[in-house]
Amino acid sequence: MKIAGQVAIVTGGASGLGAATARRLAAEGAKVGILDFDGDGAAAMAREIGGMAVKTDVGLEASVADAVAEVKQRLGAPRIAVSCAGIGLAGRVVGRDGALSTDLFEKTIRVNLMGTYYVMSHAAREMMALEPLESGERGVVVNTASVAYEDGQIGQVAYSASKGAIASMCLPAAREMAKQGVRVMAIAPGLFNTPMMEGLPQETVDGIVANVPFPHRLGDPAEYAQLVCQILDSPYLNGSVIRLDGAVRLPQR
Repeated sequence: MKIAGQVAIVTGGASGLGAATARRLAAEGAKVGILDFDGDGAAAMAREIGGMAVKTDVGLEASVADAVAEVKQRLGAPRIAVSCAGIGLAGRVVGRDGALSTDLFEKTIRVNLMGTYYVMSHAAREMMALEPLESGERGVVVNTASVAYEDGQIGQVAYSASKGAIASMCLPAAREMAKQGVRVMAIAPGLFNTPMMEGLPQETVDGIVANVPFPHRLGDPAEYAQLVCQILDSPYLNGSVIRLDGAVRLPQR
């Protein structure tokens, strides 16, 4: 799919992977709608790239539905939807003090998994109503899993479960939407230099980087955005999860 002139939705577009993706898509000529819980951050990014912003809680279907409708009204129906919004809360199933983390698990599933599903559902419905492009495509959905779906660490049961489900639904969603010309892909990033990482002490970051074989560094969010564009540009990529991780395999802790 040629990106120029297309309407794109990016969730979590105010920071991190989402911000890099919004910038790259805009640079490629897309009209970008930024959906983020941080309304002020989304508005700032929209001003920077010439897009639009909608304060959105992806964990609430009504909020997603309203946001997609607003993007459609102001920019047009989307052909591109990239879900980067998510949370990375950590907690043991049973803590050392015996406390349970069921509330953390439920919140993580709601934001990461249900949020991704809501965005995919509402965006894909709009894509399916569009006329196909010359390639036969009507749209592309790119969801964000994580290497934690395969390499989940202690304390990441909730996060790994949410990202594992995102990875698992990629193929059946792609198969379901194939007749309508909508492709579905997932990216599983490794250790990236995002705001979450920037808040850690340097010695902690150094310990994390020590596990990355090559390149021996944290990933750059721009590299995630680059892969999004490569997926959009490659029509035979469909129904797959791509690890973007510098060959890292996370240890148990």
